[in-house]
Amino acid sequence: MLMANKQTMMSNLTRRVGKTKLGKLVKGYQQLREANYISTHFGSYLSPVMASSQELREAVFQIRHKVYCDELKFEPKKPDGLEVDEFDDFSRHCLIRHLNSDELAGTVRIVRPLQDNQLLPIEKYCLNSITRHDLNPQNFDRKDICEISRLAVPAQFRRRQMDRFAGAATGVINQQAYSETELRCFPFIAIGLYFAAAATAIESNIAHAFVMMEPRLARSMSFVGIKFEQIGPVVDYHGKRAPYYINRELLMDSLKPGFAVMLNSIRDSIRGQLPAVETFFDEELRHLAKPMPLSAL
Repeated sequence: MLMANKQTMMSNLTRRVGKTKLGKLVKGYQQLREANYISTHFGSYLSPVMASSQELREAVFQIRHKVYCDELKFEPKKPDGLEVDEFDDFSRHCLIRHLNSDELAGTVRIVRPLQDNQLLPIEKYCLNSITRHDLNPQNFDRKDICEISRLAVPAQFRRRQMDRFAGAATGVINQQAYSETELRCFPFIAIGLYFAAAATAIESNIAHAFVMMEPRLARSMSFVGIKFEQIGPVVDYHGKRAPYYINRELLMDSLKPGFAVMLNSIRDSIRGQLPAVETFFDEELRHLAKPMPLSAL
């Protein structure tokens, strides 16, 4: 309540002084306070985690099963309670940990092909939906592209009334419930997951990112300054979805100051975790490449 009152007072002062030097100073001060508040608020309660072990990868698949199989019924239920597909073999997985409970509060993956026979999900299932031929993923080197997908926030972390609406499980922001002066109310888990995915792509030197998502999700992400570029019409793919594109320049040019600070903080954390993730994948690849002993045949 106190934070909201202070923000209202600052907004009123900014309007009164207008475009004067004092007005610009006040506006700059307000943006700095909001930026520090957003980043500090996120870091006080939540932390990005890269899946750098088999245990964490299974936690990812369990969360996805709860959301995509049990709740949304987009996929059939699996006997082992793990929602896994062919793209997970060349994906990096991000989670958000709730610090007070030490529980994992959501996940998203970055599908990153490195071999010619490895396709993005959008290439395999929805390539014909892309009408911006200059932004077709097949125009770019495999190592330079990725797809953000399988964002999932389990129900126990959507307890607030404003988050109990269709779409919240996959990251949609209820725009009717938020305003720019109610920063304490933003759904930081969903935003944190998108930033963790963006940070992973940036720190891995990936130039082009794609995503198939509902137009309302793209609109809700623009609410905080994440401007995805629609590159094709809406098609029927797990509901009404459209292909979108984003790169580092599009992200950084439109991101609001407070969330830019939050992204930089998440990048610092992801940067420190990526070596362990790559080591884990290298060990997995070596294990899979080992020839089977004759005794096992």
